[in-house]
Amino acid sequence: MNDLKADDKLLSRLQSFQKNALLIGVAGFVLLAIGYFLESETFFISYLIGWVFWMQVALGGLLLLLIQNTIGGRWGVIVQRLAEAATATLPLLAALFLVIVVGIPHLYHWAHADAVAHDALLQAKAPYLNVPFFLVRAIIYFAIWIGAATLLRNWSAQLDQAPDDENIRKKLRNLSSPGILIFGFTVTFASIDWMMSLEPHWYSTIYGMSFGVSAMTSGFAFLIVVLMRMIKYKPWNTLVKTLDVSDLGNWLLASVMLWAYLLFSQFLIIWAADLPEETTWYLARTAGGWQWIAIGNVALHFFLPFFFLLVRGTKKAPARLCKVAAFVLLMRFVDLIWMIMPAFSPGKLAIPWLSVVAVIAIGGLFMAIFLQQITRSNFLPSYDSRLPIHDATEEVSSHAH
Repeated sequence: MNDLKADDKLLSRLQSFQKNALLIGVAGFVLLAIGYFLESETFFISYLIGWVFWMQVALGGLLLLLIQNTIGGRWGVIVQRLAEAATATLPLLAALFLVIVVGIPHLYHWAHADAVAHDALLQAKAPYLNVPFFLVRAIIYFAIWIGAATLLRNWSAQLDQAPDDENIRKKLRNLSSPGILIFGFTVTFASIDWMMSLEPHWYSTIYGMSFGVSAMTSGFAFLIVVLMRMIKYKPWNTLVKTLDVSDLGNWLLASVMLWAYLLFSQFLIIWAADLPEETTWYLARTAGGWQWIAIGNVALHFFLPFFFLLVRGTKKAPARLCKVAAFVLLMRFVDLIWMIMPAFSPGKLAIPWLSVVAVIAIGGLFMAIFLQQITRSNFLPSYDSRLPIHDATEEVSSHAH
């Protein structure tokens, strides 16, 4: 339907942004290649930080689609096509994972046979923590995520052509409902493999859940930033209501609160147990300067967004909500540095400049594919009856400035 098409000005800007993103991504990877020779000790660590950041954004988009197809809601319809575009980057991220595969000996202590031979705990974990099984699990994760995302996108596109096809709607529900559970399992094990096993002597039963919630937070923050930047253009300016914007703000608030609750619960349990093998993870992150990053993370990743998002005016004003969401994304990057870097620099603050290069380089390619995807089809699913295509009220374009 023409009501769901973007105006020519928006399409032109998106195509320009896509070209610039691709150029930034290519230039970033050239700089990364140079950095490999200049900072070989921190190259793979930095790359892991940047890669996980964008992986969480893509996974957050996938989780949003699974939730939307399960429980519905107009808020989800508004960002559905954007979430689908975010999941279209998963094949790219799977290909970029090959750099981490090359860096396994540099990242994971358990990958060294001599280290395992002299460590009883690593020997006990060897049936799980070994390179071949690590790679097999990664292939399984990506196959599940990419397969689910592809099916959800294809079926959604088919419904645009046949909106009354109940068989397709049933397929979406049948995949999405158990898909949330499968998503939880795969994300949990992936977080153990890629991040928690950086310190194989330490473990947390909450770690996987906090990784999934972090992905949800990153996904919502990213989609809000994109939507709020386009809200003054057609079709958003007549279809997105103040209520929709508020609902997205509420979801972001809920995800930030859940993220903080899980991390506090993990800290409280470990602090109460006071076991040396469990407290080492926090000791490495609360000394030598890392404590200031930890304090800043709590204050700026939770308290600041929490109080801003509690204010109704923030969630009704696209420009303000966009700034809050962008700040949450920035703090997601800081949080990943705090979680990953102390495994290699315990008790000594060290933030490699290559981590910034990595997040920009990977982000450039991510955005190029994302923008290409959203310009290839209708910006909104025309088949959804919850979308008031012909009778939109409460326009929010006046708030965009």
